[in-house]
Amino acid sequence: MQNEDNRKQRTIYSVSEFNRTVRGLLESQFPLLWIEGEISNLSKPASGHIYFTLKDESAQIRCAMFKGRNQLVRFKPENGQKILLRARVSLYEARGDFQLIAEHMEEAGDGALQRAFEALKVKLAAEGLFDAGNKRSLPEIPQHIGVITSPTGAAIRDVLSVLKRRFPSIPVSIYPVSVQGEKAAPEISRALETARIDKRCDVLLLIRGGGSLEDLWAFNEEQVARAIVKCDIPVISGVGHEVDVTIADFAADQRAATPSAAAELVSPNQQTYLHKLQAYQRNLIRQIRQQLKHATDQTQWLQNRLKLQHPKSQLAQQTQQLDELTENLQSAFYDLLNEKRHQLKYAMQSLLGNRPDQFIDYQQSQLNDLTSRLNYIAQQNIDSKRQALSHLCRTLQAVSPLNTLSRGYSITRDSKGHTITSEEQVKSGDLLTTQLHEGKIKSRIE
Repeated sequence: MQNEDNRKQRTIYSVSEFNRTVRGLLESQFPLLWIEGEISNLSKPASGHIYFTLKDESAQIRCAMFKGRNQLVRFKPENGQKILLRARVSLYEARGDFQLIAEHMEEAGDGALQRAFEALKVKLAAEGLFDAGNKRSLPEIPQHIGVITSPTGAAIRDVLSVLKRRFPSIPVSIYPVSVQGEKAAPEISRALETARIDKRCDVLLLIRGGGSLEDLWAFNEEQVARAIVKCDIPVISGVGHEVDVTIADFAADQRAATPSAAAELVSPNQQTYLHKLQAYQRNLIRQIRQQLKHATDQTQWLQNRLKLQHPKSQLAQQTQQLDELTENLQSAFYDLLNEKRHQLKYAMQSLLGNRPDQFIDYQQSQLNDLTSRLNYIAQQNIDSKRQALSHLCRTLQAVSPLNTLSRGYSITRDSKGHTITSEEQVKSGDLLTTQLHEGKIKSRIE
């Protein structure tokens, strides 16, 4: 009995329940995490999933990566390969095996560098070091170009060749630095600071040839990015090949795909400027000729105007104008006199045609005629209305119920004024009124 009570007080799991509970605890307590190790015991069954063991010098853990995720892996996993895994902690319930479920896989080495690259990029971008509003504009024609690079590399030869071909008159200063290794980032930062202090150049090229991510890592260092932003001279970054992107590219005022492209970007084409100068020369010659022609035309016009303004010429002009004005005045006077004569004649004729005695006689005749017509029409209307009234009286008398009453008939109504036409309309006690030809009789139904 006591053993049975003790059993009731215990929490007893089945194996599957326990594994399921542990799995839930593991998956809920551990978020997605990054883990690095070496692949061993790699298995690729027909299901498309892959199973392997991730190990280091002193420990190992089983891993699974399901088909939907391993199809996104950019390389072919192999035994002995060192990888970086992004996974979640879990438990395989059927065997009680502790394992990792992989969500992402990448090769170690470059993968770690790439993560550091992305983390630094996010950090510096959040600080505003890459903001477009802080970028400095490049000079249209540089007065002095500075090149920060290795003095022995192929990149400097390519850049100098492009500058010599495009605009050889621009002076170039080289700031020699290491472009690879531990010393590279500090040397590049010091070169940027030196160029900023001596203010000899008005644009800087930060260049290097192509290489792996590790080879280019000096240009992904935070101190180099901050030195570029701090430098008040415009900086063009031309590092690696077109596909290579570094932190220095984001921090620079402008990025070029290659060192040669950086040299072309900063140097104007002398042929273009030669063509512009030739066009300016032709335009200047054309404008000078136009100015000379304009001055010649203006001189000729002034000479002709001087001749026209001679006193003798002016007197002749004014005499002719006086004669024309005299003729115009006489013509206008005669025209005005004739117009006034016509107006006077018209006014006299209009006055004679509007004498008041003729108008009064005409209006009196019209009044007499209208009075006669009014009297006639009024008499006709009175006669017509009188005949219509007589006709209506005869008609009314013919249909009047009083004529019927005069022949001995009567009309009986109840107390509500309804005409009685049947004995069913009355009952004992009703009051009736009988209308005779002369007078009324009131009665009660008994």
